[in-house]
Amino acid sequence: MDLGVISVRYARALLKAALADRQEDELYRDMQKLSQSFLEVPELRFTIDNPMLVKDKKQALLETACGPDASLLAKRFIALVLKEDRGNALQFMAASYITLYRKHKNITRGKLITATSVSLEMKNRMKRLVENKTNGSVEFNTEVDKDIIGGFILEYDTYRMDATVKSKLRRIAAELKK
Repeated sequence: MDLGVISVRYARALLKAALADRQEDELYRDMQKLSQSFLEVPELRFTIDNPMLVKDKKQALLETACGPDASLLAKRFIALVLKEDRGNALQFMAASYITLYRKHKNITRGKLITATSVSLEMKNRMKRLVENKTNGSVEFNTEVDKDIIGGFILEYDTYRMDATVKSKLRRIAAELKK
């Protein structure tokens, strides 16, 4: 069966259970930590995929990857996934849960990229702008990229506004080549 289909099915069931227990927010944090652990430590995936490692050790390792305050529901979910020999899909299940949770709570991810760091006031203004456009809440991050020289890039959903000096210079150079 397709790994994506399996992941989404498990994630839907997990979200349904979390909503019933009113633990969806706590579980969201756990799944974010787990997903981040898979990204930051590539060896984690290989370790979980190792058939020689006993399930108890995998369970302990994955609970640690969820953080020191992992919820009981997250621990039970990990145990179920390992019992069903679906550990290889756990990274995708966590990512699917995060996506489904954001959709359920109408949360959009936004990012502001600038050449220098911005003030908290500016970050909050841009966040409010995105919230007004999306009619929902926004998980907003800022990033510094000196290569853009000046200006900013604002991204959310499928929208991208590039108001950087670098892109303007590129357009001018393209016009001069014509």
